[in-house]
Amino acid sequence: MFNTFLFKRVDNSPLVIFRIFLGILISLECYGAILTGWVRRTMIEPAFTFSFIGFEWLQPLPGSGMYIYFFIMGTLGIFIALGFKYRLSIISFTLLWTAVYLMQKTSYNNHYYLLVLISLIMCFFPANRAYSLDARAKPQIRNESMYSYVKWIIVLQLFIVYTYAALAKLYADWLDFSFVGILMQSKAHYWLIGDLLQEYWVHTFISVMGIFFDLLIVPALLWKPSRKIAFAFAIFFHLFNSFVFQIGIFPYLALAFTVFFFEPETIRRIFFKNKPITEPSKFNIPKYRNLFLLGFGIYFTVQLILPVRHHFIKDDVLWTEEGHRLSWRMMLRSRSGIISFKVVNNDNGNIINVNLNDYLTKKQKTRIASYPDFIWQFAQHLKEIYSEDGADISVYVNSRVRVNGSKLKPFIDPEVDLGAERWDHFKHHNWILPSKETKAK
Repeated sequence: MFNTFLFKRVDNSPLVIFRIFLGILISLECYGAILTGWVRRTMIEPAFTFSFIGFEWLQPLPGSGMYIYFFIMGTLGIFIALGFKYRLSIISFTLLWTAVYLMQKTSYNNHYYLLVLISLIMCFFPANRAYSLDARAKPQIRNESMYSYVKWIIVLQLFIVYTYAALAKLYADWLDFSFVGILMQSKAHYWLIGDLLQEYWVHTFISVMGIFFDLLIVPALLWKPSRKIAFAFAIFFHLFNSFVFQIGIFPYLALAFTVFFFEPETIRRIFFKNKPITEPSKFNIPKYRNLFLLGFGIYFTVQLILPVRHHFIKDDVLWTEEGHRLSWRMMLRSRSGIISFKVVNNDNGNIINVNLNDYLTKKQKTRIASYPDFIWQFAQHLKEIYSEDGADISVYVNSRVRVNGSKLKPFIDPEVDLGAERWDHFKHHNWILPSKETKAK
C-alpha cells in the first residue's frame, strides 16, 4: 500500500508547469534584485556584511561582482523554465542562491529560505522530461509521467510551512489583534485602502483569517469538494499579501505550488492540451527506493525539528529571537531599539564610544539595535578591528528594545564583554536579559 502510494506513475504535467513557473519567478527575483537596487543596497554598499553565524567566509564579491552573480542566477532561472541543461541549471542555482541566503541576513525574508528548500528538492525531480529543450535534444529521456511521490513531497513541505506558521500565530499579541494593527500603521498612505487598513475590524479579520488560512489551506486544497473554493481564497490571500506587504515572489510561488493539488489530468488539459495521456495504473518500484526513503526521511525530520527548537531554549523566542529563523515564524513581531557600543582597551584603559554611522548602513543599524545575533557579530567585528595591534580589547553594549510597541526594556547585560562571548545556535545566551523582570529575594 505504501509503495503504491509513493511509486505509482501519474501524469507529470504539474511538475512540468511548476518547473516553468519556478524558473520564471527565479528570473524575476534575481533580475529584479538588480533593477530595484536591492543588490546594491544589500550586497555592495555595506562595508560589513552580517552573514549567518558560522558562514562568515561567505562574503559578497568585490566591485560589481554581485551584479554579475545575480545576473547569472536570473539566467539560470530562464534555463530552468526552458528545461535547458536542467539538472546542471537547477543545481547551480541552488548552490548560488543558498550562498546568497547564508551570505547576508540584514534583508532576511522567509521566502528566501523556502526558495532554498524548493530548489534543493527540485534537484532530485525529473522536471525536464517533457516540454523542455533537454527532451527535444534527447528524445530518449522524454517521459509523460512521474512517480506520485513528487506531489506528496511538495505537499508535505507546504503542510509543514503553513502549519508551523499557523501555530506561531497563537500568541497574545496576534490573538488580541494588536500586532496586525502595528503592521498596518505603515500602510496608512496606501492609495484607496490605506484608511481601511487602519480599521479595527480589518485587523480582526486579518488576524483570524491568517490563522485559519495557514491551518486549513493544504487540507482544503487536497479535498476535492473544497478545492476550488480554497484556490479562490489562496488567490485573494496571496495577492493581498503581495500588494500590502510587498514581499517579492513569495505569494506567486505559493500560488504556483497549487498545481500539485489539482488532478494531473486537469493540469494537462489547462496547460498542455496536446500532451499524451498517461496511463495512471502503471506502477513499479525504483531501485533507489531505500536511498530515497532514507534521504527524504532525514530531510523531513530536520524540517519538523527546526521550527520547535525554540521551545527547548530558555525564555520567550519573541524576546530573545533564539530559534526564530528557519521556523516559519512569519510576520509575527515588530522590533526596534536603542543601542550603543563601548570598546575598552584593557592595556591602557582607553574607552572608545563607537559611532555606528562609521560602520553600518541605515538598515543595518535598525537590525543591530534589537537582534542579539547582529549585536554579537558586530561586537566580534569591533574586537577584531581594535585588537589588530595586539591590544587586549573588550566590547560592552548598552541596549534597550521594544517588541510589538511595548515600552523599551534593557536587552543586553551591559556588564558582559561580548567580545569574549561565544555563540551557540541551540542554547540560550545569558547576556540577553530576561524578558520578564525577576523580583529580588
